[in-house]
Order: sequence, then C-alpha cells, then structure tokens
Amino acid sequence: MSYFQSLRHKGAERYYRIRGKLMHSMIHFLLQFRLLLRWVLIALILGSVLGVVGTLFVWCISIGTEFRADHQWCYLLLPAGGCAIVFLYHITKDKHDKGTNMVIASLRSEAQLPVQMAPLIFVTTIITHFVGGSAGREGAALQLGGGLGAMFGRLLHLRDKDKRTLIISGMSAAFSAIFRTPVAASIFAMEVGCVGTMQYSALVPTVIASLTASYIAGKLGLPLAHYNVLQVPEFNLVAALKIILLGVFCAVISIVFCVILHRTERIMRHRVKNPYLRILLASGILLLLGIVLHTEDYFGIGGNVIGSAIRGEAHWYAFFLKMLFTAVTLGGGFKGGEIVPSFFIGATFGCVFGHAAGLSPSLCAAVGMIALFCGVTNCPLASLFISAELFGLDCVPYCLLVIAVSYLLSGYYGLYRTQRFYYSKFANEQIHHKTR
Repeated sequence: MSYFQSLRHKGAERYYRIRGKLMHSMIHFLLQFRLLLRWVLIALILGSVLGVVGTLFVWCISIGTEFRADHQWCYLLLPAGGCAIVFLYHITKDKHDKGTNMVIASLRSEAQLPVQMAPLIFVTTIITHFVGGSAGREGAALQLGGGLGAMFGRLLHLRDKDKRTLIISGMSAAFSAIFRTPVAASIFAMEVGCVGTMQYSALVPTVIASLTASYIAGKLGLPLAHYNVLQVPEFNLVAALKIILLGVFCAVISIVFCVILHRTERIMRHRVKNPYLRILLASGILLLLGIVLHTEDYFGIGGNVIGSAIRGEAHWYAFFLKMLFTAVTLGGGFKGGEIVPSFFIGATFGCVFGHAAGLSPSLCAAVGMIALFCGVTNCPLASLFISAELFGLDCVPYCLLVIAVSYLLSGYYGLYRTQRFYYSKFANEQIHHKTR
C-alpha cells in the first residue's frame, strides 16, 4: 500500500469513527428529548390538576376559618370534628395513618401510598381548621400532591422509579399551589427526603409541575405569598452577630418543638389506646386552654398573628403556647401540617428577640420564620428560596446567615421521622442517620 493510499485509508477510518460518534450522540439526544417531552406533558397535566385541587383546598379552609371567626360556637365542635376524622380513617381501613412520613418514605420505596390518602387528608384537614385545631396546610399539601402523583404513576403504568419522580413532582405542585412559592416548592420537594442529597433526576417534571400549579392557582385568584418587612437595616458586623444569636436560639426552639410534637404524640398513643378517646381528650385540652387564655390566637393557622409579628407586634409567650396547641392538636389525631405553626413560632419569637436586641423586630420576625423552618425541616436551600419569595432579596443576607446557624445547631432533629441524613452536618463524611 502506497503512502497516499495509507493516508486515504486512515482518513476513511477517522471519518466513519466520527460519524459513528455523531450518530450515537444524535440518537442519545433524541432519546433524552423524547423523555423531556414525556415529562413536560405529564408535569403540565399533574400541575394543572393540583393547581385546581390546591386552590379548592385553600378556599375551603379560608371559608371554614372565616365562618369559625364569625361563629365562636364552632370551637365546641372540636370533639365532634375529631370523632369524624377518626371515623373517616377507620372506615377507609387507614387507622394507622402515617401521613407525611409515609410520603417521604415512599421516595425510597419503603412505602406504597394508599389511593385514599389524597381525598382523606383533603377532607380531614378542612375539618381540623373548621373546628379550630392548631395545624398548618403543608402536611396536607405534601400528602395531596404525593398521593395524586402516585395515582398518576399507577394510571400511566410507570416504573417504580418514575412513580417516585411523580410523587416528588406532585408534592412540589401541591405545595406551590397552596403557598404560591413555586421556586421554594420545587427545591423543597427534591430536598426533604434525604438530607444532603437532591433528587435532580426529578428536576424537569418537578419544576414544570410547580410553576404550572402556581400559575393555575394565580389565575383562580390565589395571590402570591409575600410579607412586607418594615425595616431592613444595613448589613454590618453588629447586626450579623445579633442575627447569629437569633439563629442559635431558633435552633434550640426548633429542637424543643420537634421533641414536644413527637413526645406528645407518643405519650397520647401509649396512654390512650382508643383513637376516639384520644381525640376527645385532645379536644378537651384545647377547649380548656382556650377558656383559660381567653384568646383565639392559637387556634387554626394563626395567620393574623404572623402578620402582626412581621409588623413588630407579638407577645413574649406566644411561641411557646403555639407549640403546646399544635402538639396537642396533632398528637391527639387531628390532621394538618407543622410548618405553618413553625412559621408562627419563629415569627413571634423573632419579633420579641428584635425588641430585646435593639434590631428591627420586623426583620427578626421574618428571619425567625426562616430559621425555624430550616431547623425543623433540615432543608437549607428551600429555606433560602422561600425567604426570597416571602420577603424579597433585601432580607436574603440575614436569612442566609441564620439558615447556616440553624441548620448546623438543630442537629439530627426534624419534623419527619422517615427523613434520612445522608451527609453529616458536622463533618465532610457520609452517614446514614435517622431523624430524632
């Protein structure tokens, strides 16, 4: 073979090799593009459904809350409402409901979500708020979204790993519709299951479902979540040190809140085996507390108290009483979430701290909300994004600082006992730690 023939032969080999790589890359790209189109279509449908369902859910809670505010005799329905909740879970053969913990466990294939989860949590959370139980909405949002996501996966006959992706997307969409914080909802759904890792494979459907649900909810009349912080001082050393101290206190309070919630539930389940008697006992305690304190501030969501704290007004004892009311409500068997109560606790404590420390009470209330959220959920990225969506970018430096402190010092405590820590909070190493 001549020299020129050899060059021609090598050139041909290189040409076919390059063409083969290009063909392989093109086929790979087309397969991924097909996957993108599939996830976009599914996420749009799921986000639209949950946008409507989430809006309906918020409307029902708002109507129930307004009716209760105008008719105080509704508080007397706490025992009846509690028994109705127990009865609903009994007739659906879901007497050992684990709620949000089951949703989080399902992300690791440790649990299968029952079909009745979504409608049950929808109805029972509305009952809880109508009669005045101290609970939030996000527990219902995560269960609604996770349950409907799992239902979509079964209807489409998806593989188990794709069903888990739809559960994450559903959680994000429901959270986004109910709270109107689409960015934070996307991050939270991917971050909450395993601390230290993110489910990036679910990024496309989770983001699209979240944005779609928020858009639908907005078109149906739900406003974006936002609080106006009255005074944001210039970020300097003195202010930073005070915020660090607030983060330390909030980390301690987040631990106390988680311990009180879990211990109250455990004690009530152990001491009062019958669920009807247990929820009647909780109803009696809540009514007695309401009569003794002669206030409605600690029943329901407590949105008016959170708003007052952001404006710089809060009682020094409000954060502890909200912990007590929420622990009795959820420990007794009423349904709802723990995150909005954590906002209440963080806002009221932060406001009081701001007055004592000589720093803007409005800013400290906002920062306290984020610190408690991070401490009880162990989701620093979601905490940062939710601070930006709720309070604007001016508060982000303060929130970032308090998130770092609260995340570290809150240790391995958390609201969700099925949450797992894959990376240590204190050293650069992998661990497999259960939530305390």
